[in-house]
This record gives sequence, C-alpha cells and structure tokens, in this order.
Amino acid sequence: MTIDPDKNIRFSPTHRLQWEEAQQKDVILYPEGMVELNQSSAEILKLCDGNRKPQQIVDELERKFETTGLRNDIIAFLEVALKNGWIKQD
Repeated sequence: MTIDPDKNIRFSPTHRLQWEEAQQKDVILYPEGMVELNQSSAEILKLCDGNRKPQQIVDELERKFETTGLRNDIIAFLEVALKNGWIKQD
C-alpha cells in the first residue's frame, strides 16, 4: 500500500491511540494486542485526524520541531501505519 498524497489520513476506528502510564509511552490498542510507540511515531499518528493530507502532517511537524527534511521519514512511517491498518485514507 502506498500513501496517496491527495487524500486525508485518519486513525483507524478499530484501533485506539492512548498514553499508557505503565509503559510511560503512547500505544496503539486493538483487539489482538498493543503496539508501543516511540515519541516520533506518536506525534505523527496524533495528527491523523481525517482533516490533514500527508504533506500537511509533514508541514505541521516541521513547524512544531523547527526543522526541515522530515518528509521521507514521515511518509515511510505512514506507509507502515497504513499497511498495518493503524490509519486509513478516504
């Protein structure tokens, strides 16, 4: 699966993104288990609200962290997230 640059991205309704106090990190919860996320992955997924296209997510994170050159890493992660069913594109 490949991320479509022209479609908004939303977090999957069958998964839940939440802070897990016991692990002191964000996690994805789903019926079959749990995925622990690093800070970068969590920051990306928090922006997958159905209102942003991939480039808007990149732009927002580059502004937030006052850097450039994040596009390739963010798109690569979004493709993994799409393949794993964590996000959807409509």
